[in-house]
Amino acid sequence: MCQLTARDFMVKKLITLRPEMDVLDAVKMLLKNRISGAPVVSDSGEYLGVFSEKCAMHVILDAAYDQLPTNEVRAFMDVEAQTIGPDAHLLSVAQVFLLTSFRRLPVLEDGRLVGQVSRRDVLRAAMSDVLKGDVRVTESSLLYLSAIRDRDQAPVA
Repeated sequence: MCQLTARDFMVKKLITLRPEMDVLDAVKMLLKNRISGAPVVSDSGEYLGVFSEKCAMHVILDAAYDQLPTNEVRAFMDVEAQTIGPDAHLLSVAQVFLLTSFRRLPVLEDGRLVGQVSRRDVLRAAMSDVLKGDVRVTESSLLYLSAIRDRDQAPVA
């Protein structure tokens, strides 16, 4: 499990948004696709930020109090969202999710978006290794995962 990197389990086919896109269309896109956020990229594929449900809450409040001073995604996107590189190890990615409130981490290579990892992607990758028996108990922190695998593979009497 420690050998897996973001490149091994990241999602590569992503719904992305453009910075000049109408913010209400962006909200509709999130709702239609049942996703909690999407990366914002330039026409050349350069990563610019993330537009999430939380960003959309700012849209609602600004529309209510300020008559929505602008309608572009760029005004509401999170430009300080955490990102990772494609060589980030699974356990490092899990730790980022544990220590932050982020639900997704864009994967960047040379400033360009190459994929995205969600909390669920990390869980799926970890469980895939457990179920395949690829977990090697070399650290005490992995002992628990090994026990789960052994328990799940035990014959039912």
